[in-house]
Amino acid sequence: MGKVAVVATVVCSAAVCAAAVFIVRRRMQSSGKWARVIQILKAFEEDCATPIAKLRQVADAMTVEMHAGLASEGGSKLKMLISYVDNLPSGDENGIFYALDLGGTNFRVMRFLLGGKQQGVVKREFKQVSIPPPLMTGKSDELFDFIAGVLAEFVATEGDDFRLPPGRQRELGFTFSFP
Repeated sequence: MGKVAVVATVVCSAAVCAAAVFIVRRRMQSSGKWARVIQILKAFEEDCATPIAKLRQVADAMTVEMHAGLASEGGSKLKMLISYVDNLPSGDENGIFYALDLGGTNFRVMRFLLGGKQQGVVKREFKQVSIPPPLMTGKSDELFDFIAGVLAEFVATEGDDFRLPPGRQRELGFTFSFP
């Protein structure tokens, strides 16, 4: 008997809520407030939408600033460094690839098994490591020796899924944060 009472209460409550929504909506529509709400929402939508021409203008301005930043020291408000990346991935890459991502207080070593355009990233593994504070203010040799040691340990943990074919070398990409 208790379950029937609970179900009846829930059904009645839902019906009352639905009726209340219907009544409030009808009153708003009949009083003209609903039209005002729609008008405000449309104005807000138009004010927030960025026209394509404005987006192109922003992109063009950023391109100019990037070229200026790469052309000379202090030539732009955007800080830029030449990366010397002379080729980009095609999506056809197959095999095992490593990456180092160096941040301000930590870095990640990553391992990817890529399967080309058909499979994309098949498997990935990573390890995040905190950089000891003395290395952040010390000599660069010590920092890079630490990173190389962590990378060597990570490579040593390659499982059967990440075995290189004979004669193929490991490939490594490197990124770092730039303020």
